[in-house]
Amino acid sequence: MKKIFTLIAALFIVGTSIADEGMWLPMLLKNNYEQMQKLGLKLTPEQLYDINHASLKDAIVWFNGGCTSEIISEQGLLLTNHHCGYDAIAKHSTTADNLLDNGFWAKSFAEEKVNEGMWVSILVRMEDVSDRVNKALAGVEAKDLESKKTEIFKALEKESTKDTKYEAMVKSFFKDNAFYLFVFEKFTDIRLVAAPPQSIGKFGGDTDNWMWPRHNADFSMFRIYANKDNQPAAYSKDNVPYKPKQFLNVSIKGVNDNDFTMIYGFPGRTNRYENSFGIKLAVDKINPAIVALRDIRLTNWKQEMDKSDSVRLLLSSNYAKISNYWKYFIGQTEQLKRLKVYDEKVGIEKQFTDWAKNKPEYAAILPGFEKAYSSYNDYALHATYMRECILGSSLIAYANKYLALETALSATVQNPEELKKNIELLKASEFYKSFNAISEEKIFAGLTQMFYENIPANQHPEYLEKMEKKYKGKTTKETFEKFAKEVFKKSFMTSKKSADEFLDMADLKKLQKDPSFAYFKAFYNNYNEKIKSHIDEFAIVNNTLGSKYIKALMEMDPTKTAYPDANSTLRFSYGTVKSYSPKDGAGFRYYTTIEGVMEKENPNSFEFTVPSKLKDLYNKKDYGVYADANGEMRTDFISNNDITGGNSGSPVMNGNGELVGLAFDGNWEAMSGDIAFDSKYKRTICVDIRYILFLIDKFGGAQNIINEMKIIKN
Repeated sequence: MKKIFTLIAALFIVGTSIADEGMWLPMLLKNNYEQMQKLGLKLTPEQLYDINHASLKDAIVWFNGGCTSEIISEQGLLLTNHHCGYDAIAKHSTTADNLLDNGFWAKSFAEEKVNEGMWVSILVRMEDVSDRVNKALAGVEAKDLESKKTEIFKALEKESTKDTKYEAMVKSFFKDNAFYLFVFEKFTDIRLVAAPPQSIGKFGGDTDNWMWPRHNADFSMFRIYANKDNQPAAYSKDNVPYKPKQFLNVSIKGVNDNDFTMIYGFPGRTNRYENSFGIKLAVDKINPAIVALRDIRLTNWKQEMDKSDSVRLLLSSNYAKISNYWKYFIGQTEQLKRLKVYDEKVGIEKQFTDWAKNKPEYAAILPGFEKAYSSYNDYALHATYMRECILGSSLIAYANKYLALETALSATVQNPEELKKNIELLKASEFYKSFNAISEEKIFAGLTQMFYENIPANQHPEYLEKMEKKYKGKTTKETFEKFAKEVFKKSFMTSKKSADEFLDMADLKKLQKDPSFAYFKAFYNNYNEKIKSHIDEFAIVNNTLGSKYIKALMEMDPTKTAYPDANSTLRFSYGTVKSYSPKDGAGFRYYTTIEGVMEKENPNSFEFTVPSKLKDLYNKKDYGVYADANGEMRTDFISNNDITGGNSGSPVMNGNGELVGLAFDGNWEAMSGDIAFDSKYKRTICVDIRYILFLIDKFGGAQNIINEMKIIKN
C-alpha cells in the first residue's frame, strides 16, 4: 500500500511543467513555484494557499455549483460572469421591469435582489485521504467499487464536518489513483447587485461564442450575506454583508503581451487521459448526435422567442444553457479532427503496447479497452439519446418528476405524509415559469422522430411499435407532429392549472394513463430493461482499466508532467498574456477595444445592438481613469492559461495577486482542450477589469460599487 501511495504522490510533481498547461491543486503549488517566479509571480506560496492563515484561495468562491466567482471587497461583493448569473437575472425580469435588456445597478444594499435557491461555497481546507480510501477499497471487487467508494466517502465527509456547519466532499483523481477531501463553508443568502444589459454582457451572442476577437463584458455581481456572527444563514432581512477572510484588490494598470497571469477557479471536467477508442466514439457518434438533438430545441425555441418579448424572457435562460454547449460540441469535433488527436493517441498506445508486452499487470489493458468499446458502441448512442432526446423534451423531463409520486400512490399501505410531501414538491416546482407549450410540442415531435430513425429498432420500446401501428405504419414528419399534438392535448402536465387540478385529487390510474407520463415510463423502463446493464458493464470495465492505464503511463514516462483531470475542485493555472496566429497569414492581437464594439454594431441584430448610452460615452471618449496609456478603452484580452467549463467567472490575476480580468470563454481553435491540450492555440478569453469598472461607473452610474473596492492605480 505504501508503494502505491508513493507513486500517487509522485504523479503531481514529476517532470518540468509547461507554464500554460495544467490545472493544479493549490496545496501542491510549491512544486511549480520556481517556474511561476520566472514568469513574473511576486507572491509567496503561502500567500497563494495556506490552510492556517488567510490567502488568495479564501477569496475564490464556487458559484452555484457550475461557475467560479471571487470576493472583491470587504463587504462580500462577488464578481462572476453574466452567463453565470443569467438565470437569476432572467428570473427577476419581466416585460415591465426588464433587467436582462435594461441592466441592473443596485445603488444601496436595500436595492439588492434576493435569489432563491442560489448558493456559494468557500474552500476551508483540502486534505489527501488517498491512504485511507485505498485501504478501505483493498480487495473490493470491481462491480462493488462504486458503492464502496460512496460508503467510505460519506464516512470521511461526516467525520471531517463533525461539530461544524461545514460541508465536505471527497473526490477521485487520476481515475481512482488518488483521493482528496474538500471542506467548504456554504452560504445561501446571495443577492444580485449589478448586471449590464445583455446587449453588453452577451454582446455577439451565439455568433461570437467561443470566438476571438471578442468584445463583450461578460460579468455580473452578487453579494454574500451572513448572520450577525458572520456565519452562513438562510435569507433574513436581518442578515448583513459577509466579512471575508480575504478579498482581491483590483488593478487598473492593465496587462501587456507576455505579462504573467494566474487563474483560480473550479474547472468542471476534462478527460485528457482518454484513449483512442473513446475519442473515435465521440467524434463519429456522440458529438454529432448531441449537436443534432440540441439543434431541434434551439430552432423551435428561437422561432417562438422571435415572436414576442415575453416569450423571449421566458425561454432565454434555457436557450443560453443549451446553445453554449451545442456550439462547443461542434467546435470540439472539428478541432479533434484538425489536430489529429485520434492519430496521436494511437501512436501513444503503440508505444505503450511495446513497453507493456513483458509486464503482465499492464499488457491486457489496451486489448481490454478494445473489447469493451466493441460491445459498448452498440449502446452508447442510446444512452446519449436518453439524456439529450427523451429527457431533452422539457415535458418528458418534467414527467420524470412524477416517478416518486407514482411510487407513493402505488404503496400497499400509503404514507399520508410521504404522499403530501411529493404533491407539495410538484406544486412548488418552477417548471411552468419557463415552459412554452407551442415550441415544446414541436420539440417533442422532432425528438421522437430522431429517436425512431436513429436508434436501432431492436432497442425501441414497444410503445413506438404501438404508435407506428396506430398511424398505420406511416412515420413521416407529419405523423410525429400529429402524435405530439395528441399527447399535448390530452396530458394534464402541459399547463400548471391542469397539473394542480390533478395533484389536488392525485390518482394512480390517471397518472399512469397520462400520455406524457406513459411516454416517459415506456422509454425509462425500456432503458432499464434493455440498455442499462450494458452501460453499467462498460463503465465498470472502463473505469478499472482507466485507473490501471494512467498508473502505467506514469511508469512508462516518469519525466512527463502529470496533473489530474478537472473535476469541479479548486484549481490553479498559470501562464502569460499572449497573442497568437490561428492559421497561415492570420494573426490576432492579445487585446480588443471598444472600437470593435462599434464596428460590429448592427441595430437589426439582437446579438450586435449597442445601447445608446454606450455609444455616447464612446463618442465623447469618456473613459475616465479606465482608459489605457493611449486613451483607448480596452474590452477583452487573451492569455494561455489552462481553463475549462466551471472556470467561467474565474479571476485573472497579475503577479501581485491583483485582479486584472475575468475569464469567460475559450477560443475556437482550441476547442479540443477538454480532451487534448494544445499549447500553440489554447487561449483563455477574459474581460479586461477596466472595461468592467468603466461600465459600473460611467454606464451604470453605480459609484457606490466602485467605492467599496480597493483599486490599485499603479
